[in-house]
Amino acid sequence: MVNKKTKGKKMPIEVTQPSDREVCVVRTFNAPRQLVWDAHTKPDLVKKWMLGPPGWDMPVCEVDLRVGGAYRWRWRSQADGKEFGFFGKFTEVNAPGRIVHTQHYDPGDVGGSMESGEPALISTDYTESNGVTTLTMTMKFASKEIRDGAVSTGMTDGMEIGYARLDDMFKQAA
Repeated sequence: MVNKKTKGKKMPIEVTQPSDREVCVVRTFNAPRQLVWDAHTKPDLVKKWMLGPPGWDMPVCEVDLRVGGAYRWRWRSQADGKEFGFFGKFTEVNAPGRIVHTQHYDPGDVGGSMESGEPALISTDYTESNGVTTLTMTMKFASKEIRDGAVSTGMTDGMEIGYARLDDMFKQAA
């Protein structure tokens, strides 16, 4: 059920850096928490929206959603076939309210300014009020340099492009 008061209203991503190792992303969705949770945890749904900029697809999306379970995401450029990805393990799963997982960067053949050593720790909370869900994601990196490298990739711009696709999915389902 879509909230009628916010239907069609743009709710862009908010990004802060609460410490020299963290990035915090807050995004509101005009959809119930369970739908937002499912869109982030079910591979068939994730592959429809978590694509970043146009011209990329997601050939690998594996999720074993349990404490100790693993995930792997891999993206491919349709222009040149180059790939990169992320993988990690779930350390906390509290459906539909909270997920915590490690995140390792796999530069594939894209490379980039993000280091692939120490994993980041990603905590995502989902809260709902009147049919509107707020996602709060805190990414804690091993160092300021790794955080800055991640930010320099345009990561949060790509996230907003994906979240706009997710908004469209929710509108179509309403």
